[in-house]
Amino acid sequence: MTTLQHSKTASAVPEHAAWAGAQIILLGIVERTVGLGPMGWLTGIAYAVATWSLLGYALQRTGTALGPADRVTLGRGVLVGSVTAIVVDRVGEGVPTAMMVAFTAVALSLDCVDGQVARRTGTASTLGARFDMEVDAFLILVLSVHVAFSFGPWVLAIGAMRYVFVAASWAFAWLRADLPGSYARKSVAAIQGVLLVVAASGVVPFSEYLVGFALATLVWSFGRDTAWLFRHRVTAAAATVAEPVVARSYVHV
Repeated sequence: MTTLQHSKTASAVPEHAAWAGAQIILLGIVERTVGLGPMGWLTGIAYAVATWSLLGYALQRTGTALGPADRVTLGRGVLVGSVTAIVVDRVGEGVPTAMMVAFTAVALSLDCVDGQVARRTGTASTLGARFDMEVDAFLILVLSVHVAFSFGPWVLAIGAMRYVFVAASWAFAWLRADLPGSYARKSVAAIQGVLLVVAASGVVPFSEYLVGFALATLVWSFGRDTAWLFRHRVTAAAATVAEPVVARSYVHV
């Protein structure tokens, strides 16, 4: 078993290096196309290092290897890293909207692909779902930061809400209990990125109302699920005593 895990870890090293190289190449394309300053490069490289380090640690800890769906998510992650570099490099200034929107649109579109690939290949995993969720959540955070410069700091609540929920779950164990499946929850999560990128594109008038709608639906969804978890906290506490619950992230984004 030790040899197998070592083999998986060793084989993952060159693949991680290849994905990091893909991030560098895409950042180079951004620089040659619309320009990318030192801050953008530093942000993109830091994002890549953090992503591959955390993912590599998670793979080693669970003794698993990258699956086909994980590679789709990694491709999305490379796009998100480039969007992050663009936004940070031009923070508060004129961001190259066309390229940022293009990268974001592709990343959001591929969000429908990795789950399908995981199910059809029989490679769905808790780690893969968590990785997918983290990429989504970070993209929403970056988009909310960018849009907030146009519409005000209240937009930051969209990107920050999930992280606030996770922080609260460290103090209140009942917030870490499993939630029942919900199509409404998935729909609310999906529209956050779509409406934020529409607002970022600047092609739709009165986009602040769309962003306000996105925030309202997110508040409703988090509020509904928090109320459900609170009502069922006694059951969750009993389950925790019987078998410790592994901390998990919230599943909205």
